[in-house]
Order: sequence, then C-alpha cells, then structure tokens
Amino acid sequence: MKRLVIIEDQTAIREMLAEMVRLDNQFKLVGEAGDGQTALQLCLDVKPDVAVLDAKLPGLNGVDLLRRLGKRLPNLRVLAFSGYENPVLVREMIEAGAHGFVEKTAGLSEFRRGLEMVAAGGTYFGPAVAALLRDVVAHPTASGSPDFLTDREREILKLVVESHSSKDVAAKLGISMKTVDNHRSNLMRKLNLHDVASLTRYAITIGLIDPKNAR
Repeated sequence: MKRLVIIEDQTAIREMLAEMVRLDNQFKLVGEAGDGQTALQLCLDVKPDVAVLDAKLPGLNGVDLLRRLGKRLPNLRVLAFSGYENPVLVREMIEAGAHGFVEKTAGLSEFRRGLEMVAAGGTYFGPAVAALLRDVVAHPTASGSPDFLTDREREILKLVVESHSSKDVAAKLGISMKTVDNHRSNLMRKLNLHDVASLTRYAITIGLIDPKNAR
C-alpha cells in the first residue's frame, strides 16, 4: 500500500480527492496540506511514497516545493494536478521532478489513471497537457501564447534577459524604474518563474530572443 499526501489549496477539491483516495485500497492517506510551506514540513515528517500536488500554492509554489522535496526525498513520486496548464508551468514542473501532470478539467477518471501510473513508477499526462507538450515539440519557437504577456511585458522581458538593468530598461522605454520593476514582478508571477535564468529559457523557447543574445 502506497503512503500518499495531498497538497491542494482549494479545500473542496482537497477533500474530494482525499475521499477518493480513502476508498482505494492501493493507497493510504497520511496527510493533507493547503500551502507550500506546510506541505514541505508534512512531507519531511511523514515521508510519503506519493504526493498529489497543485502547481499553484500559497507560501511556496509547486515548482519550488518540488525542487526542495527532490533534494530531501529523492524517491517521492509526484503527480501534479492543476488548473493551470501553460507550457512554461508544465515544463518547469516536469524539470523540477513531477512524474505526471493532469489538468483539473480532465476529470477524476483521468486523475485516478494518472495517480496509478505515477505510483507504479511510470509517467502520465492528461489529454490537454499531452496535447500541449506535443505542440511544444512540434513548434518549439511558438510554445508560449502570444497573448500570454502584454506587449510591454514582452519588451521588458527581452531587455531583462539581455542583461539590461532596470535603469537601462526605464531609459530605453521612457518609463520609470518603479514601472519597470512592477512589470517585471507581474511577468514573473504570470510565468511562475522567479529568476533570470528561467526567464531566459522562456524567452528563448517562445522565440523572443536569439540564444546568442542571452547573457
């Protein structure tokens, strides 16, 4: 029997998943958490075999939580179950250590299938995520939606990953440094990316910059 934790900030969804797991004799529910920090401590305390993880969490987001758990609990199997499925988030979750990713719109049958596959040592992606990943592979320079960031955010992203300071960006675009910093914070939040290296990978992926221009 696999020991499992559920990490989900929406109480109704967490309780629904917990009830389903309790009825499945393949799993034993050993903990629940609604935010990233609590989830980190919970997992370190109970050392589960499997975790169901929402990609967007208060306190400590899913990507950062996964990275920390991967260092401390390398044998933990993780299924991401999220309402957010943009290509950057999916890629970041997989790179951080998720073994599967099922979108919440896919329904409980897909969730159950994904959970069983991941717990058994395999990988699984829900239909929307699988289609998204196929599109990223087929069109690597167009994997980000052109409407995902505003034009100004794309301008600022391009300059930031080309190593321009906030002062330089403000001067080039004719805006204040505070406005630059606000835009930068907004685009990091939208993309769920929190360092220049990750922003650079995203900018290259969507074809916003040439790799040789990234420093």
